[in-house]
Amino acid sequence: MSGEKIEAVLFDYGGVFTASPFEAVEEVGREMGARPGQAMEIIFGPYDRDTDHPWHKLERGELSLEETRQAILLLGKDHGLETDIFHFLAAMGSGTGIREAFVQLVRDLRAAGFKTGIVTNNVVEFREHWKRTMPIEELFDSVVDSSEVGLRKPDPAIYRHALEDIGVPAERTLFLDDFEGNIEAARSTGMHAILVGADFHRAIDEVRDLLA
Repeated sequence: MSGEKIEAVLFDYGGVFTASPFEAVEEVGREMGARPGQAMEIIFGPYDRDTDHPWHKLERGELSLEETRQAILLLGKDHGLETDIFHFLAAMGSGTGIREAFVQLVRDLRAAGFKTGIVTNNVVEFREHWKRTMPIEELFDSVVDSSEVGLRKPDPAIYRHALEDIGVPAERTLFLDDFEGNIEAARSTGMHAILVGADFHRAIDEVRDLLA
């Protein structure tokens, strides 16, 4: 890390404040006989790129949830799999309580004078629900939801949008996400970034050490 002083910390939502949804998708895929990674590929498309896959269009607010469901059902049939996203979404939503350790981290950062924000790939139909899971207005100066702004990670444009919204340059901003492709994209814009793994406490410790 350069000598630039960090002034803002941006967070992903799913996989940071909650458990990663990708693990649940893989488990359901295994149960239906999919090869490793196949369910992820069919449902989410190439997640390290921004494409015209139905899920990517959904996250950009270009398709409704039901339109996306029908399109992904067709993709699954091409592989002999019943990929009803409602089934996968139910699995993704089970046991995904808020990680209070991350909430406390945000509170501590704000008390120390850092700006905080969220940059999330999300869905119009989920917007009201996920925003009720935490005191969003109390915790964050900026919230960038892909379905609201028509941009999604890892498109560098969504990071530039978030930086403009929070009013801090890339070199003074730290970003946390649970997906490597999103981390690489953030770094490409000049931001500092930390990957949140299964042991999410390590990422929290890394942030605290870095900003101490």
